Amino acid sequence: NAKRFVSEAIESVKAQTYNNWELLIVDDCSTDGTPEIIGAYAQDDKRIKLFRLSENSGAAVARNVAIKNACGRFIAFLDSDERWKADKLRTQVSFMIENKVGFSFSEFEYIADGDMRNTNPFTVPDTLNYHQALKKTVIGCLTVMLDTTIIGNFEMPLVRRGQDNLTWLMLLKKGYIAYGIHENLAEYRQVKGSLSNSKVKALRRQWHNYR
Repeated sequence: NAKRFVSEAIESVKAQTYNNWELLIVDDCSTDGTPEIIGAYAQDDKRIKLFRLSENSGAAVARNVAIKNACGRFIAFLDSDERWKADKLRTQVSFMIENKVGFSFSEFEYIADGDMRNTNPFTVPDTLNYHQALKKTVIGCLTVMLDTTIIGNFEMPLVRRGQDNLTWLMLLKKGYIAYGIHENLAEYRQVKGSLSNSKVKALRRQWHNYR
């Protein structure tokens, strides 16, 4: 149910200075008219593809549907209430090809419902290994890019919350290193009442997922 923001997310992809992309949008059984908004974009731009789940299945299932149907070498993620900066894809693809790395992530900034901004971007380290990632969550899903020619095929684990962080840990545990890009390439929206906006719930979820 993302009709408030999904157009902004899609427009941020269409505005990319890197044009060789496909946008696979998985609708997790919305009831508010979200699929109709996405469908209009898909009719207008063949790079945009809509997949609709028949029952509400959660973010892990939805993301895995997109991953399985992706044709590109590089995989990146964007939730329906988030936005990418215009140079996000170009900056990241260039960085990964030039440095021959399979996993990168970047800085990002927080925005509130009314587009109020925290002008201090969330900073990231130069590199991150498995043991470092266990100590602190510093990888924003909306900033991740993975090169499938290096890391191979992957899926997100089927848990309702925190499957993105578990995916990064899974890859890092295999020995891959995540490389941080010191540029603010995305905007993470903090929405009241969202699944990821409760710190207490997040701590409980983290403990459960680590076990």
